[in-house]
Amino acid sequence: MIDYPTFCELHRLHEQLKLSVGQIARELKLDEKTVAKWVQEKTYRPAKRPKRSSKLDPFKGRILGWLERHAFTAQQILQRLRQEGFAGGYSIVKDFVRQVRPAAQPAFLTLHFAPGECLQVDWGSFGTIPVGSTQRRLSFFAAVLCYSRMLYVEFTLSQSQEHFLAAQERAFQFFKGIPQKVMVDNCKTAVLNHPFGQAPQFNARYLDFARHYGFEIRACGVRQAHEKGRVENAVGYVKKNFLAGLELPPWPGLNAAATHWLESVANVRVHGQTHQTPLELFAQEQKALRPISVLPYDTATIRQVRANNRFRVLFETNRYSVPAHLAGAALSLKTYSDRLCLDYQNQRVAEHARSFDRHQDIEHPDHVRALIAQRHKARDQQLLGRFLALCPKAQDYYVQLEQRRLNARHHVQKILALAEIYPRDQVARALEDALEYHAYSCEYIANILEQRQRQLPEAGALHLTRAGDALDIQLPEPDLSIYQTPEDQP
Repeated sequence: MIDYPTFCELHRLHEQLKLSVGQIARELKLDEKTVAKWVQEKTYRPAKRPKRSSKLDPFKGRILGWLERHAFTAQQILQRLRQEGFAGGYSIVKDFVRQVRPAAQPAFLTLHFAPGECLQVDWGSFGTIPVGSTQRRLSFFAAVLCYSRMLYVEFTLSQSQEHFLAAQERAFQFFKGIPQKVMVDNCKTAVLNHPFGQAPQFNARYLDFARHYGFEIRACGVRQAHEKGRVENAVGYVKKNFLAGLELPPWPGLNAAATHWLESVANVRVHGQTHQTPLELFAQEQKALRPISVLPYDTATIRQVRANNRFRVLFETNRYSVPAHLAGAALSLKTYSDRLCLDYQNQRVAEHARSFDRHQDIEHPDHVRALIAQRHKARDQQLLGRFLALCPKAQDYYVQLEQRRLNARHHVQKILALAEIYPRDQVARALEDALEYHAYSCEYIANILEQRQRQLPEAGALHLTRAGDALDIQLPEPDLSIYQTPEDQP
């Protein structure tokens, strides 16, 4: 058996949001058979149970008479009933007294606000959302102009100080103006302490933010959240109308979906109290809002950090790089809702997009480039020192390499590699010979070493390939006179 409000909510989820029986059962925490039964019912017909007689029935009239004259407690009424012969217990008397005299409900005044007088702000939460490889708590900032009920909503992954200030600043930009007062609850980002019956102690950062934009802070009484009932209702409205039954889009697209919902649903609906749309009333209220300051407020939260030996700064389990020469240095970390800035001696040295994933290493390529270049230079110096130690002529050979070759380092490496294969004295001699022949290249050195290393075969005995009678050939004496000059002739 369900009550009438549950019946209405069940049919709203089924007919308007088109949820299935299983989804409705999970939403309302009911059995699926119960949901399936009541989905078929078009009207609410509570089951009628036969009334059972009670020992208290003969005395109910007397009890009503007593309660009309005095505010008797159930115990006092039980004592009077005992005198008249009532044999029942205390519980049945207490239940009947509660039924005929329900508990008094607190009364609340209906507050009225002039256009541009007040803005109410609050946080809401709605489970978690996947971000990268982790899950983060999903929060949303809600701001409502009290006169028009114009609503602004922004989803965040944190409710920290920088998010609170940045979201409120974007709300001012959305409304295109600033109200006279902003009403908040007693969250630490706005109110540090609020003793009962005394004035609140505001957060110094939020007080500075209010002075910058020229509005007055109003804090609700302790445990009196109903004082900002407009935004309390708006938080519930966001959960029921926008988030209930919604398959959350990926985190980067969630605020775009919320903006579309504000423009197409929330701010164009007919409000139940004003009987006008917030957008219509906002046209009147916007004229009463003060212009936004030209200079934006620096919403960053500042803390002191120290870079480790890998030139990283740790923040919310993520590691962010700084220039390599600042390893171990003390830095100022400025945390914004969407980015991180690192300053050293009042100079900006690094800036990163803020990551809401966990255990990530975020490195800027420029931060490590100088260290890599320094290490390359050190290795080059070490190579050059080994090369110059090969022989006294190595210095002259290296000078000629730099003048003639685009990459002298490459040739030096190759020549040093040859020194690991061939004896050092042979490599030194090859360098001296190459310098004399003006052959400046690692290939020339390798060729000289290879040629000198190659052994020529020894000369063997002469073997005749013709017949032996070739040895008997008689040749005439050569005529040498053709070589004589005219002066040599007789």
